[in-house]
Amino acid sequence: MNVQNRSRAHILAVDDNPEQLRILVEMLRQNDYRISVAFDGAQGYARAQASLPDLILLDIRMPKMDGFAVARLLKADPKTQHIPILILTSSVELEQRLLGLRSGAVDYIVKPYQAEEVTERVKIHLDLAQRAAASNASETLTGPNDATNSQNSGGLPAFTDIAEADSILTESQLAAATGGKAGGFKSAQDAINLERDRVLLRAATQIIHEQLTDPPRSPDIAKQLGVSERRLLRAFELRLNMTMADYIRQRRMMHAEHLLLNSSLSMVAIADEIGASSAANFSTAFREYAGKSPSEFRKTATLSET
Repeated sequence: MNVQNRSRAHILAVDDNPEQLRILVEMLRQNDYRISVAFDGAQGYARAQASLPDLILLDIRMPKMDGFAVARLLKADPKTQHIPILILTSSVELEQRLLGLRSGAVDYIVKPYQAEEVTERVKIHLDLAQRAAASNASETLTGPNDATNSQNSGGLPAFTDIAEADSILTESQLAAATGGKAGGFKSAQDAINLERDRVLLRAATQIIHEQLTDPPRSPDIAKQLGVSERRLLRAFELRLNMTMADYIRQRRMMHAEHLLLNSSLSMVAIADEIGASSAANFSTAFREYAGKSPSEFRKTATLSET
């Protein structure tokens, strides 16, 4: 979408209230946008994936899948993560609006709608998205920053988002999905299921990473993502070859390893940082993970640098 074609930008409006949708569509049509609509969260998510609109207007409270879950899943999918999402809300509660922003929305519009505000916010975010796309295209032509592919001093991949790193399947996992064939998947449905699970895992691991000290329980994460707990846990076991609980323990130990190497925090402080119940429990868990105590690990790393 270039500047001169901004008026023909494709906007997806998602709301389970037909009257609210009608009002919104009438406002948008004054600017000659191409408009699609969806009447619940699941339908909105499916249409966003299928049509890749330039901008999404997304209500929060909807059946089947709420707006927060839709936003999280869209932002976890490389195909849709670039699409700006504006939350539609009648809530005056600050926490509701903040939750929308944390879920991946770039802005929100409060009901009842004001035509000038809707028009201006949509225009602003279409312009910002266009500039971001132009910038990304320029970076692609000049090549990626070498630092992106380097290792940091903690021995962890220098990914911008740890959840993105976590979701990448190993060769063995990919082989399992493809039936060991170098050329492809066992079936087209296997490929679809793999991609769906990868999106789900990106979103789930992002939630875990954001709250690593005290991550939500699996039923709560599943609810935030609009899926069943069974499907969420199965994705971890099938795609990452570990339970969600094991995944959380691994991430905590990796974070502890990073802090031991890159900070002067005490063992008590690191234990608190990763959500361990005590420094003693942290030491025991870390020894199982790294084969040595946290103090020994830090000392060995320090000696190797001298």
